[in-house]
Amino acid sequence: MTLGGEHGRRAEERWRRRRGLERRLHDGPALRLSALSLRLGVLRADAPDGNEAWRQGLDEFADELAAALQELRDVAAAIYPPLLDEAGLGPALRELVAASGGRARVDADGVRAGTAAEGAAYFATAACLAADRDAPVDVRVRVADGHLVLTLSGVDPALHGVVLDEAVPLGGSVGVTDASAEKTEITARFPCA
Repeated sequence: MTLGGEHGRRAEERWRRRRGLERRLHDGPALRLSALSLRLGVLRADAPDGNEAWRQGLDEFADELAAALQELRDVAAAIYPPLLDEAGLGPALRELVAASGGRARVDADGVRAGTAAEGAAYFATAACLAADRDAPVDVRVRVADGHLVLTLSGVDPALHGVVLDEAVPLGGSVGVTDASAEKTEITARFPCA
């Protein structure tokens, strides 16, 4: 089964717009701020000796500019992570785990399933990992029977609602193993494009 018909087209289009918005932020304002930062560095290097107030002002301005650029990049990544588009779900999830300092393990080599399924699976996983950064979570991603199948082992079963919120709009489903089991698993199925 694939994400088809009018519903599928709309879901895929929503995710494409998110990806496009991230791209516009990256290629427009972020690029301009980066160029300004470089120009500011040149200006600082050319500043006259002995004028510490001028240099200090330039340093403070450079720090603020760098902070604004990072905030813009963070907003863009929250809309649609660039690595998700460029390299796929596995690398994007590994980058997410590394950036968060979490203890999750990711098994998702070579999986590509379409913009909507990958985006929904990424944000479902991100929300679960953010809820408990110290949990030793196993993240497995596979494609089977026209679905991207995301399995999160070792997560709080109460987080199934977060995953459900991402899966249902695509026509997907979520299952949870018995909470009394040794290691709770949340398994979501996202229809592929």
